[in-house]
Amino acid sequence: MTITTPDPAKHKKAKALKPSSRRPAKELCSECGLCDTYYVHYVKDACAFIHQHIAELEEEAHGRSRNLDNPDDWYFGVSQDMMAARKKQPIEGAQWTGIVSSIACEMLNRGMVEGVVCVQNTKEDRFGPMPVIARTPEEVLAAKVNKPTLSPNLSVLEQIEQSGMKRLLVIGVGCQIQALRAVEKQLGLEKLYVLGTPCVDNVSRAGLQKFLDTTSRSPETVVHYEFMQDFQVHFKHEDGSIEKVPFFGLKTNQLKDVFAPSCMSCFDYVNSLADLVVGYMGAPFGWQWIVVRNDTGQQMLDLVQEQLDTQPVMSQGDRKKAVQQSIPAYDKGVTLPMWAAKLMGIVIEKIGPKGLEYARFSIDSHFTRNYLYVKRNHPEKLDAHVPEYAKRIVGQYKLPEA
Repeated sequence: MTITTPDPAKHKKAKALKPSSRRPAKELCSECGLCDTYYVHYVKDACAFIHQHIAELEEEAHGRSRNLDNPDDWYFGVSQDMMAARKKQPIEGAQWTGIVSSIACEMLNRGMVEGVVCVQNTKEDRFGPMPVIARTPEEVLAAKVNKPTLSPNLSVLEQIEQSGMKRLLVIGVGCQIQALRAVEKQLGLEKLYVLGTPCVDNVSRAGLQKFLDTTSRSPETVVHYEFMQDFQVHFKHEDGSIEKVPFFGLKTNQLKDVFAPSCMSCFDYVNSLADLVVGYMGAPFGWQWIVVRNDTGQQMLDLVQEQLDTQPVMSQGDRKKAVQQSIPAYDKGVTLPMWAAKLMGIVIEKIGPKGLEYARFSIDSHFTRNYLYVKRNHPEKLDAHVPEYAKRIVGQYKLPEA
């Protein structure tokens, strides 16, 4: 890799550059924010959609890359511990129980970091992302609840260097974290902590509105939503009510093109390069899934360990038949009548994959879909862009012809 050793002259030159109005990744740009800063100078090495090099960056961040003889590494990346957890006393208004916010607040309160890169929403739009460097717990808590749109988190990188901060926590998703790791040594930090969330199928703000309008009974009152382990999309509304829509009842024929091309080309669902990952997909319903990737991640988790109820990860069921059936169904934009979708959802919830097997189901479904997308739309990138672990996952299934 060409950017792991700081070059003062090169970096000085980079700082002199104005942010680019162009996106070198073109239609595959995930709008991570790197190109809005003078770090655009490094984009050809840093961007996940121009130069895919997760294995090398895993080695740097965690001390090793994935063991390709271990299928668990294919799916979940480098890890030293996994568990299911939830806060004993949830944070009011948090999307889950508030584990991510609690870790960030503890790190600030204990002086471990001077700032936290997180995403608040704009005053005009509850779903409009506004990346900030939070310096107080109150500013962190103002960022609680996911923003399900493309977000330029790395646009604040210049502020970090200019502020003189030396200890920083960054919260982000896979494409942002790959770019961050690639320029990490250029930031002048003494310590960088990375708290990741799994991420799949983000949209533009217009795409989000189309999804809400197409799927929810009351799009204007949705506070947040998530694709959950019970095979339903859960929409929380302003009045506290929860609306559930079965996966199999989504209007796939209308929504196939709503997801960002970058998300359709992503093979880092589990945020491979974060120190600690907090999500939900590998945990039982109502719990969060925590993946500790290295000693730094363990140090972060230790800060809130006493605030958590925990249990070991579990795995139940067999995903493979369901995944194989879903590949042509998605490819053809099949949408079931709602009564049939609800019935199928009930059956699959009872006998379908749970825990880590549900996580594998979700990864398999998205990786096969994304592999086909890259093969059809960017065939020249296919071999170099798809990581070896993803090729092994996709290789378990029969795919339709391109």
